Amino acid sequence: MPVFVKVIYRVIYDALYHFTDDDGWAMASHVALSSLLAIFPFLIFGTTLATFLGAKEFAETAVHLIFDTWPATIAEPIAKEVVQVLTIPHGGLLTISVLAAAYFASNGIEALRISLNRAYRVHEMRPWYITRALSLIYVLAAVLALAAVSVFLVVVPLAAGYVEGWLPWTQAIIKVIESWRVWGTIIVLTVALFIVHLYMPAGRRRFIQVVPGIAFTLIAWALSAFVFAYYISTFANYTRTYAGLASIMIVLVFLYMVGVIFIIGGEINAAMMKFRVFRMFSRTPAHAFPAHAGSDETHAPADVEGRKAVSPQRR
Repeated sequence: MPVFVKVIYRVIYDALYHFTDDDGWAMASHVALSSLLAIFPFLIFGTTLATFLGAKEFAETAVHLIFDTWPATIAEPIAKEVVQVLTIPHGGLLTISVLAAAYFASNGIEALRISLNRAYRVHEMRPWYITRALSLIYVLAAVLALAAVSVFLVVVPLAAGYVEGWLPWTQAIIKVIESWRVWGTIIVLTVALFIVHLYMPAGRRRFIQVVPGIAFTLIAWALSAFVFAYYISTFANYTRTYAGLASIMIVLVFLYMVGVIFIIGGEINAAMMKFRVFRMFSRTPAHAFPAHAGSDETHAPADVEGRKAVSPQRR
């Protein structure tokens, strides 16, 4: 068997083994529930802050960017509830309810951080108040980024209409620009995944080291969304089992599936760093590749400077 095929097998086996051994299924449940509970507080806080900053289109932009990647049968019920919540006035910017919404929104960030710490096999050495503050900063940064995007999406169509009037031959290009819901959502999601994998968990990773897991995540998300939507529309009957809670249960199952794929993406990156797969594409001699890469011994992933990250003792 070629060496490359052996390495890929070892990476996949190690990633799935560590995912199961470190309670990845339970962590995916934590990510799913925390994400669902964080969506409404995040949008409430974001809408209030963005309106204060003059970006009144924030709610519409955020709803599209969050739910356009979901299958319509899954996103439609919860999207309607989100729009209904966002149409209710929430008072001034610095009210207790809005600040509480920001705090609860950060719980979703904390769930992602904890799951990635386990996936990358590192211990969190930062105090809890530092990690919580960083989670709040991530929430604020996400709100400001979506607010900027919402303003951008108002200005661009106006500018595009002006350009089209003077340069009719740009009509095809402008149509591509106006279809932001597809490529804009993909770009925002990809950038968010890179930020999450590079900076959220403990330790440090290089850009190239997180690319395989992110590529796996994006592809697996697309395939799983298609399969799950087909399953819901063809076979499943959640209404018979959960009655009025059917839409919420469908969203939870979907987010659970998304959480599993997200964590496995981190596990794949950690396994590739563990076996130093990227050395196969460098000038490092072939004999430098570890022959014992498939063993059950501890090989903690190294950070940028080559220091080994701390692994759980049972590994």
